Amino acid sequence: MGSLIESHCIFPVQDLMLTAAYFYEQKLGFNIVPYLYAKEPHVCLYRDGTEVILTKTNGQKVIPNRELYGYGYDVYFITNNQEELEIEFREAEVKIVRKLEGTDYGNKEFVIEDIDGRWIAFGIKTK
Repeated sequence: MGSLIESHCIFPVQDLMLTAAYFYEQKLGFNIVPYLYAKEPHVCLYRDGTEVILTKTNGQKVIPNRELYGYGYDVYFITNNQEELEIEFREAEVKIVRKLEGTDYGNKEFVIEDIDGRWIAFGIKTK
């Protein structure tokens, strides 16, 4: 039987380079690798062991999960240094929508909002 090795988030966005450079690079510290002239233009973003892929929305509005379904994050990054990340993002003037705290499902996490309105959680299971 095959095994899963890794996964990547794929976010459609209205402006590839604005989202990539202004938010993910400048605010969150990701490295940008653009493929703007590929058959399917996209931007790959890397930080530590994670990757986010941005694609075009073709002008459509980005609708975050919580707006579509009433709740839910758009991505959840597992991390063991939430305190340091929350301070780093606060200093970069990232909008923190939920401060670091324990959840009723046994995680310790905080949540930010990206430039396109998506909620991004950073947490880890504590029990």
